[in-house]
Amino acid sequence: MAVSTNDLKNGMTLDLSEGLFSVVEFQHVKPGKGGAFVRTKLKNVRTGQVLERTYRADEKLEQAIIDKRDMQYLYRDADDYVFMDSSNYEQLAVPSASLGDSSNYLKVGDGAILQLYGDEIVGVDLPASVELTVTETEPGIQGDRVSGARKPATLETGLVVQVPLFVNIDDVIKVDTRTGDYLTRA
Repeated sequence: MAVSTNDLKNGMTLDLSEGLFSVVEFQHVKPGKGGAFVRTKLKNVRTGQVLERTYRADEKLEQAIIDKRDMQYLYRDADDYVFMDSSNYEQLAVPSASLGDSSNYLKVGDGAILQLYGDEIVGVDLPASVELTVTETEPGIQGDRVSGARKPATLETGLVVQVPLFVNIDDVIKVDTRTGDYLTRA
């Protein structure tokens, strides 16, 4: 579907010759002399590469329709993650490479929104934070009360985060899915 550069919005996905790009920001410029143009910052949804492009005003670009599906993570099958569509209960096997770092925050029964372009998964929307159990960490030493001291902790998904000294094995902690940082004990 063709869309005018005048109608661009942040988050809109475009199918360009270089690949699939999401609009990060755009600016409509009308100089005193000459025609108006649109400056854009585009991010490749597959690689994360950022491009800056300038287009003439009212130039037509191809918009990519991204299907966002509410899915629930069921189980892991070898190198694939199996999800179930919450609306029609169909199961979908997703290669771990398609999930990227999102797999570090998924545990059985969790929900996620998968972004599909045709049959290809181009993105995963997770909640802002998830609760995960600490499976391995060193015990906090009595008397070690340095302000802001941290230690590494391995979580149930295999993710390693820096946590405060008072966090122990089997504690449930909240982790920010955007940065991978420890937030609080749950």
